[in-house]
Amino acid sequence: MKAALLSVGTELLLGEITNTNVVYLSRELNTLGIDVMYHYTVGDNPQRLAEMLEMAFLDCDLIITTGGLGPTQDDMTKEIVCQVMGDELELKEDILTDIKKRMLAYKTHMTDNNIKQAEMPKRAVIFYNDAGTAPGFALARTAPDGSDRRQYVACMPGPPREMKRMFEKSVRPWLEKMSDGVLVYKELRIFGIGESDLETRLLPLINGQTDPTLATYAKDGECSVRVASKRETAEDAAKAVEEMIRKVDEIVGDSVYSHDNEELVQVVAAKLLERGMTISCAESCTGGMFAAALTDIPGISECFDRGLVTYSNKAKIEELGVRPETLETFGAVSQETALEMASGVRSVSGTDIGISVTGVAGPGGGTEEKPVGLAYIGLDINGRTSCRKIDRRINDRRRNRQYSLLSMLDMINRNL
Repeated sequence: MKAALLSVGTELLLGEITNTNVVYLSRELNTLGIDVMYHYTVGDNPQRLAEMLEMAFLDCDLIITTGGLGPTQDDMTKEIVCQVMGDELELKEDILTDIKKRMLAYKTHMTDNNIKQAEMPKRAVIFYNDAGTAPGFALARTAPDGSDRRQYVACMPGPPREMKRMFEKSVRPWLEKMSDGVLVYKELRIFGIGESDLETRLLPLINGQTDPTLATYAKDGECSVRVASKRETAEDAAKAVEEMIRKVDEIVGDSVYSHDNEELVQVVAAKLLERGMTISCAESCTGGMFAAALTDIPGISECFDRGLVTYSNKAKIEELGVRPETLETFGAVSQETALEMASGVRSVSGTDIGISVTGVAGPGGGTEEKPVGLAYIGLDINGRTSCRKIDRRINDRRRNRQYSLLSMLDMINRNL
C-alpha cells in the first residue's frame, strides 16, 4: 500500500511549529509495510486542502492527515475530507457526551463550537481521543476513475501527544486489519558506529534484500537498525527477523546494546538493578545530564546514590579530592583528572561504581592541544579504573554534551 502524509495548518507553513508528526508516522507506517511516498503540508484553506487530497489520491491508496480537527472556524479538515470522500456530517451523541465529560474534568467552559467536534462523517470509523477532545476518523471510497480500487483517508489531531496516542490505540490496529500478511519487526540500538560506517558494514545484507528488510537510521549520537519481515504467520515472520538479527550481530554485535529499541540509559539501569550495584557520578562538562538521565528511570533510587556537578577546579578539589598538582600538571580536561574524579566520587559516596566526565563542550574554550569536543570519561568499579578519551572536534555544545552522556552510559554498559 502506498501512502501520503498530509499535514494541515498555516502555522506549519509559517515555521511556527516543527512538524514532528511526519517523522513519527513515516517510521511507524514503514514498520507496517506501508510505503510513504509523499509528505504534503497545506494551510487552513479549504480549496487547497481539497485539491491536495485529490492530487495525493492520484498515486496513493492511503492518506493520513494530521491537524484541522479542532473547534475553531479554521479547523476544516473534517468538512473537506467528508466532501472529497462523498459523505456528510452528523452529530454523534456519544462523542458529544464524552466531550462534555472531558470539559468538565478540565474545568473548562463548554462552548457552542466544541459541539462541532462531535459532528462526524456518517460512514466513518471513529478513533476516540483519550488525550484530548478532538476525535479522529477513517473514511473509504471507491476510486473515481472507474476502477474498483479502494482509497482511504485517516484523520488525526495535530498535537503530537494526541496523535501518537490515537495512532497506537486505534489507527495502527485499523491499518493492520487491511494488511495482507503479518508484519514483525525489531529495532536494534547501536552506539559507537556512525551511520555511514554502519551501512557500509551491513551492505552484504542490505544489497538485494527482499524479506526480511534492513533499514538504518541515525539518531542523536547513535544509530538504529530496523529488521522487518512480512509473512503469512507471525511465527514465520519472527523466525526470519531473528535469523537476520543473528547475522547483524555477527557483523556489529559488539556495538549493539539493545534488540528491543531500548534507550541506553534503560539498559544500564536494568543491569545496575539486576546486579544490585550502586553508582554515583561526578560531572563537569555535562552539568548533571547523567544524573538527570538515570533518575528518570523508576526504581533507580535502589542504585543511584548521588550526582555531583564539579564544574570548577575548586569544586573538583574540595568535593572529590582531586589533587591540585594533577590539575596544575595535566589540566582539568585530562585522563588523570577524570580518573581522580571517578575514584573521588566513589570514595565520597561509598558506591560500587564511580563515573566521571570532564571536557570542552564548546563552542569556545578550545585550544590546539585541547580542542572543542575533547572529553575524558573516568570509571571506577570497586577499585578497577579505566578511562575513555573522546575527540570528536565538533563545534556544537549540545551535541558534544549528549555524546559525552551516551559515552558514559556505554562505558558502564560494556564494563558490567
